[in-house]
Amino acid sequence: MQETFESREDDPHRAIIISVFHHQNDLLKSEELLEELAELAKTCKIEVIDQIAVRLRENNPRYVLGSGKAEEIVMLCREQKANLIIFDDPLLPSQQRNWEKLAKIQVIDRQEVILNIFADRATTKEAVLQIELAKSQYLLPRMKNAWTHLHRQKGGVGVRGGEGEKQIEIDSRLLRTRIARLKTELKAVSQHRAEQRKRRQQIPIPNAAIVGYTNAGKSSLLNLLTEADVLAEDKLFATLDPTTRKVLLPNKQPMLLTDTVGFVRKLPHGLVEAFKATLEEAVLAKFLIHVVDINSANYREHIETTEEVLKEIGAFEDKPSLLVFNKIDCCEPYMIRRVEREFPNACFVSAHTGVGVKDLIEQIQEEIADGIEEVTLQLPHSRFDLLAMLHRIGEVKSENYEDDYIIVDAALPKKKLHEVDEFLIDQIK
Repeated sequence: MQETFESREDDPHRAIIISVFHHQNDLLKSEELLEELAELAKTCKIEVIDQIAVRLRENNPRYVLGSGKAEEIVMLCREQKANLIIFDDPLLPSQQRNWEKLAKIQVIDRQEVILNIFADRATTKEAVLQIELAKSQYLLPRMKNAWTHLHRQKGGVGVRGGEGEKQIEIDSRLLRTRIARLKTELKAVSQHRAEQRKRRQQIPIPNAAIVGYTNAGKSSLLNLLTEADVLAEDKLFATLDPTTRKVLLPNKQPMLLTDTVGFVRKLPHGLVEAFKATLEEAVLAKFLIHVVDINSANYREHIETTEEVLKEIGAFEDKPSLLVFNKIDCCEPYMIRRVEREFPNACFVSAHTGVGVKDLIEQIQEEIADGIEEVTLQLPHSRFDLLAMLHRIGEVKSENYEDDYIIVDAALPKKKLHEVDEFLIDQIK
């Protein structure tokens, strides 16, 4: 069975990439999307030899472009020895078949490029299953394009599928079976991770999710705040799997930080669906740390894209969010001042040098403080278990040992107050 597109070092791809726009004032955006698609292609080890933005009055159902423009691009591919065409917009399976019949080379879209990047980056079992499911669902309507032997038929008595069943029908059925199996496996893995999360939530440590556009520096910020060693590279989708680390803030308050998968414009809907389990960390977080690359000319669009995906999965509405502009060490001061005027409540940091991180931590502490209560407790010597709990989930500011009890000043999550109610000084009096 054919898989989706894959780049091979022994057969390098030389691609012409195409973006379509309908109004002249959309040309700049179309060119920006082409630049992003070129970066995605580069991540997939594809050499981009030409970028074409095509203005259309209306889409052609056969080729998206008009037949004359399609022929022109085919000639260009032959002249430049391109062996791949990539469309920035999604292609219908029929349009993909029409293009490959016309051009005699492989034709794909942005969705397929992103799918293969994700497949290359996935490491955990859950991520691998999610990607395999997304690829299978993408491939199913394209089965007619997957075989050179479509007209061969399985015949004979006793052959599964019955006499005269076409190979394409057998393979479609097998792929649907594969999709069902993947969904079952993924459900089991997701349930296991839900149990892990449930155990983690029994200890009510505040948790925050780091979200943002791909390559904004989320993993670098997690590493800086938690002294972790999460992979952080200057490339798109360097990490896919969510990573959670515990950090002790300067006020001794523990918290959990989760680094999530980065977003990108035109993220295939199938991938959003496939990664909803992974992005549940953002849904369940107390608040979000939204990281933005201040050096990107498209930072506003990156913010908008991230918020749109978060809204789609129910992780944005009624949830506090700290906006953090990263990579200020590579940014001109006038640009920082301009963005500060536009986003006066944002933090400005460099995860590389540590500049500005102190201010970010202070904002995080203020956000967490909304769910914290400062209390004074009188604990019997026999209740060292409660003292241990206070150290584990809260901030113990002082301990004074008396003959019969311990006086403890502590900051405790409000939802755990019921466990120490009887030992509150005010209650005892």
